[in-house]
Amino acid sequence: QVQLVESGGGLVQPGGSLRLSCAASESIMGIDAMGWHRQAPGNERELVAYIFSGGTTLHNDPVKGRFTISRDNAKNTVYLQMNSLKPEDTAVYYCWVKIGGSISWGQGTQVTVSS
Repeated sequence: QVQLVESGGGLVQPGGSLRLSCAASESIMGIDAMGWHRQAPGNERELVAYIFSGGTTLHNDPVKGRFTISRDNAKNTVYLQMNSLKPEDTAVYYCWVKIGGSISWGQGTQVTVSS
């Protein structure tokens, strides 16, 4: 099973930026898709964005135009660039990878947007 390690979370003021990283323990060249979900206290986990093996991306409406998912195959890493952050973006962000019928999750990284 692929191991995933997220990093880059933290505390940021509204309007600020953060870049999350998700490093995989093996090559991501053969994966079906990688992405990010998030979960705020009391809420269900929701999709943020994902990227297919061919490079096609999808960003959910609440983050469209502010967040960008990308990947670096040489580093086996997927990134989530988050700009114009809002307090409602506060959540634990989880990275995931889909290979065939299997999905692996990272441990999550906390993002807090507050003044």
